[in-house]
Amino acid sequence: MMTSANPCVGLIGLAVMGKNLALNIADHGFEIAVFNRTTAVTDEFIAENPHTPAKLTGCHTLKEFVDAIAKPRVIIVLVKAGPAVDSIVEQLLAAGLDPQDIVVDAGNSLWTDTIRREKDYSGKLKFFGSGVSGGELGARFGPSLMPGGDPDSWKHLEPIWKAIAAKVDARTGEPLAGASAGKPVTGGVPCTAYLGPNGAGHYVKMVHNGIEYVDMQLISEAYLLLRSLLGLRPDEISQIFSQWNKTELNSYLIEITADVLQQKDPRNKKKFLVDVIVDSAGQKGTGKWTSTNSLDMGVPANSIAEAVFARCMSALKSERVAASKKLKGPLARKLRAGKPIIEAIRQALYCSKICAYAQGFQLMREAQNQYHWKLDFGTIASIWRGGCIIRAKFLQKITDAYQADPKLVNLLLDPYFRKQVRTGQEDWRKVVSLAATTGVPAPAFMSALAYFDSYRSAVLPASLIQAQRDYFGAHTYQRVDAPDGQFFHVDWPAADRPEVKA
Repeated sequence: MMTSANPCVGLIGLAVMGKNLALNIADHGFEIAVFNRTTAVTDEFIAENPHTPAKLTGCHTLKEFVDAIAKPRVIIVLVKAGPAVDSIVEQLLAAGLDPQDIVVDAGNSLWTDTIRREKDYSGKLKFFGSGVSGGELGARFGPSLMPGGDPDSWKHLEPIWKAIAAKVDARTGEPLAGASAGKPVTGGVPCTAYLGPNGAGHYVKMVHNGIEYVDMQLISEAYLLLRSLLGLRPDEISQIFSQWNKTELNSYLIEITADVLQQKDPRNKKKFLVDVIVDSAGQKGTGKWTSTNSLDMGVPANSIAEAVFARCMSALKSERVAASKKLKGPLARKLRAGKPIIEAIRQALYCSKICAYAQGFQLMREAQNQYHWKLDFGTIASIWRGGCIIRAKFLQKITDAYQADPKLVNLLLDPYFRKQVRTGQEDWRKVVSLAATTGVPAPAFMSALAYFDSYRSAVLPASLIQAQRDYFGAHTYQRVDAPDGQFFHVDWPAADRPEVKA
């Protein structure tokens, strides 16, 4: 068994994320034992990294792996979500884990699976779930980490997680330089914090991914509007996104979009790469989980769902090509490119983004009631400021909003965000109208505006829906002039109602 002043960590799964996270851990002085089902992958990884700051040990069997780790063992599992997680945990138990050993599922597991696993393995080991976001570069030099599980287990995991997480400036919330330069980051505020018991960490990671879906969809719609309405080339739009990245839209996704749009096709330098990529977007399921959960809990997250449906629509490539030859919309027309329309699209993007994040936080607010968590929304926003895919300047504003009012019901009600939407909504409506009248698909922009208009409406047409439900199914209704919770029913058709004449 290894001996070290630092706790030794174990990691299973040497795909891209696992390799980079292992190197990140070693960079911060934690000796680490690694295991991969294919032993050649383990051997190759060890051979490629002979000079890590802390010792890397490759293990060929799980028994060797378990024996190499100091107790209480902290073992990070990075395998495909689902049955593979249960399989590896059962194998670890057979290899000799103790009840005090901690197994951290750092994959994109469904939060209910994490809740179930914590119960199933109770008394055999301590099962812990943690979301990890940041992709390959984040895993290597500082991800955003969203841990949830047994508080005692967190005490052992905390020094490791805080060391390897992305860091932001304590005063401004800006990510500290390092990851972009290929260096581990020290100092600053780590982008991790204990979020709650059992599945809280994986739930927050799921919502992060749902927001990521809509963030990406909104950006792609802004790109399409700039291209379709103004006839701009990808490199011209790249310059616009670069300018937007100097405003309140500053974010990782805006930054990489500017980079993507100036990339030429490696096979034909006269073309832009974005023009030769098939317009069919893949998905791994976390956006769908977010949308399904919002429906299950009755929380309106329509923009997130719309982003998922947009990917589903993109997958119907052959059908869309055939339909485009038969289904005609408005005649295509180009507007004159100018600062007012570009600024209008920027404002529409920011207002829609605010609504998308409002939906995500509203969803977490309801989930904490259902699963008996106590989520700190200011902390959640703060650990998304660096390392993760949705890291953005305006997450500091969300952090500030919840620090000012921890019981804030909806982000739209915060003074800063209320002012931003008030300032930008005329442009927002103009852009959505232009999209509709010119036939440019912008489902996320439109659904975000519908969410805003519905949320700010004291009266919605649901009274008619409830009357219809009472008519055909005797589902009852409440009255505006009666106490809340008192229900009524009418015998349809009522005797005092005039007959409808054709």
